[in-house]
Amino acid sequence: MKKPKDEYQKIRTTHAAKQAANVLVSLDAARKNRLKIAGNPSDIIKPAFTGTKVYADYPLSEISGYIDWTFFFHAWRITGRYPEILNHPEKGEEARKLFTDARKLLEQIIADKMLTANAVVAIYPANAIGDDVEIYSDEMRQQTIATFHFLRNQQFREDGRPNLCISDFVAPRKDGILDYIGGFACTAGVGIEKWVDFYTQKNDDYHALMIKILADRLAEAFAEWLHQKVRTILWAYQKNENLALSSLLKEEYRGIRPAIGYPSLPDHSEKTILFHWLNAEKNTGIHLTENWVMHPGASVCGIYLAHPSAQYFEVGKISAEQLADYAQRKKISMVEAQRLLHSNL
Repeated sequence: MKKPKDEYQKIRTTHAAKQAANVLVSLDAARKNRLKIAGNPSDIIKPAFTGTKVYADYPLSEISGYIDWTFFFHAWRITGRYPEILNHPEKGEEARKLFTDARKLLEQIIADKMLTANAVVAIYPANAIGDDVEIYSDEMRQQTIATFHFLRNQQFREDGRPNLCISDFVAPRKDGILDYIGGFACTAGVGIEKWVDFYTQKNDDYHALMIKILADRLAEAFAEWLHQKVRTILWAYQKNENLALSSLLKEEYRGIRPAIGYPSLPDHSEKTILFHWLNAEKNTGIHLTENWVMHPGASVCGIYLAHPSAQYFEVGKISAEQLADYAQRKKISMVEAQRLLHSNL
């Protein structure tokens, strides 16, 4: 049995760790502690393809092979990993029924073309300018066609880890290194409203929910398929990649595809820049609401970063100093910046 003083010490240690996590360094200190990527030529691969590529009405039969069924079950609030969940002593029976029903409906979706999958991918020359990344029209890099504004982690680090920003993974323009960035938007939800209404009018809420969950899974599967094509064919920085689906889903590959609105890119309004760059609404049928929600909901968008040091991270809390700097870079008011980043303040 633990002694009271041991319990108190544990509480003190936990509290101290939480307090340390909330300690922020100055923006200047965070920038000095950025990730400094070396100018190794082999780290930056010139893409085999630059420009914009559209995938219209892409076969769902090919995309479906990339579905992560673990998250299908999570959507039904059944925790556990697929396929082990199918044989779970308590959850297995329900999981097997859901899986059987899902596979049956998925076959029908594919056979009857109940949903349409569209995507657009772009890979262009780019360089970092401070915490921003500029995208250029061509290799001359004289015309900037888009600029992304990124945020930097400001958490105090005792262990020497860098204070990361997405721009750290793109070569700074001042270094004279020619780098690139990619962007994408994809959906597997075109036409879904018709079928949700169809099932709802039949009082079949089960299938109305099932098709929405399957559309979400197909959209994520499409994003996985696209990223693989970027790595192996379009950008081609991993031409010989030959990973099993389990390894793909564990992200055992070089490069990342952070989604806008997630921890490393918390400002949803940057989707406007991405969609303009990709001409996403015309090319995919996805449109943004006034609050930057994608419609259809079964859609995914984000950017591609190929540097071997690129990694996912959380911006977390930022200071008023960085908020003001961000507002200035983005050319918006402080009030608007506060609205966009209220959860990070």
